[in-house]
Amino acid sequence: MQKQHRILIVDDEASMRDVLSIMLHREGYVVDAANDGSQAVKHLKDNSYDLVISDVQMPQLDGLSLLRHVKERSPETVVVMITAFSSTDEAVEAMKQGAYDYITKPFKNEEIRLVVKNALERKLLRQENTELKKALEQRYSFAGLIGKSKPMQEVFTLIEKIAASKVNLLLTGESGTGKELVARAVHFQSNRKEMPFMPINCGAIPESLLESELFGHEKGSFTGANQQKLGLFEVANGGTLFLDEIAELPAMMQVKLLRVLQEQEIRRVGGTANIDIDIRLVAATNRDLEQEVAAGRFREDLFYRLNVVPVHLPPLRTRREDIPLLVEHFVEKIADGRHVNVDESAMRLLLDYDWPGNVRELENVIERSLVLGAGDTLNEESLPPQLRGESGRWQRGVEVIPDDGFDLDAYLGAIEKDILLNALDKSDGVRKKAAAILGITFRSMRYRLAKYGFDEDDV
Repeated sequence: MQKQHRILIVDDEASMRDVLSIMLHREGYVVDAANDGSQAVKHLKDNSYDLVISDVQMPQLDGLSLLRHVKERSPETVVVMITAFSSTDEAVEAMKQGAYDYITKPFKNEEIRLVVKNALERKLLRQENTELKKALEQRYSFAGLIGKSKPMQEVFTLIEKIAASKVNLLLTGESGTGKELVARAVHFQSNRKEMPFMPINCGAIPESLLESELFGHEKGSFTGANQQKLGLFEVANGGTLFLDEIAELPAMMQVKLLRVLQEQEIRRVGGTANIDIDIRLVAATNRDLEQEVAAGRFREDLFYRLNVVPVHLPPLRTRREDIPLLVEHFVEKIADGRHVNVDESAMRLLLDYDWPGNVRELENVIERSLVLGAGDTLNEESLPPQLRGESGRWQRGVEVIPDDGFDLDAYLGAIEKDILLNALDKSDGVRKKAAAILGITFRSMRYRLAKYGFDEDDV
């Protein structure tokens, strides 16, 4: 049985309320009436309405104020305004603030019927689109990962199969493909989800500090060890430890990690007691570990310990059908409630680009385009030069400053962030190397990344 639409009539003229109420009731709608905006607010507090029909000029709370209240309280409710003037400023303002339409007095009953019918059909269509979008998101997303392509669906299936087990995982794939997202998905789909998930980038920590970071140390065990410190293995006990860029692990640490995996126990630096641990280890690399083993840079026995279940993340250029889904996801995430359209020419460029930085680069491009773009449309002009086939990746400028002003800080910030992330892509995510590429100190690199909300293991 189809749901009856509910309509609220708001007008300070009793005759107008009666005419509209009787006519719409005969059309099969459930109709309530209020004699001014204040009374309408009370109705809206107690009931849910598909449509509000309100006069513009009313005492106490006028139609525009009521419109703003409706849109704040119930954005999905459609609002139609009634005005006694054919082209009043109030009616135009109402359309700008989200009214579906306005009707001028005097009007014909058939005009009201048609406007109401179209308004409710539009609401129903928007609702169906929202439900369809949710269904697509459920179908093509998994714990923060997004993709309808066959390779990504295979990754989702594999995660579901192995999440409940204790086996170690080795995640492979180019920089920016989402390896940490997979590690988190495995953790939060497992029975360890209430316990800690601890990520660490093996290439971002100096070799002299790495053992202490992983295994902890006792007070006085070395210069500067002023108190006992728990390592990440202890902190993650019962949960999951994610070792990103495992190929960067120094040879001596490879030996010690192998022993931990074999014995399921650790010993703090400077300590004498063995400490039992129960962790699931997820390792990740953008290198070919088998080649690293063949070259003698990575222990073969450790490789087999880590590679119990291999999971490969495909590069974005091999799953282009996922790009529209990812673009929509990032636009919605970054626009923060603002409705933004992606025009056809921009989407074509996004689909044609090879994405050497993969999903991370795509998100960065969308964020930059929304910051620098004008209005509520992401178009070709708002995309960076490399997507438009222009030479000189960093040769970009503002030829004409818009009449309504220009946010210089946002523009320069977007450029800086773009360069930082591309340097990280070039250095395979190793911050020390990225800092060297840019000619800045490691400390400066950390400070600049923190400025844009990146934690130690975000990139």
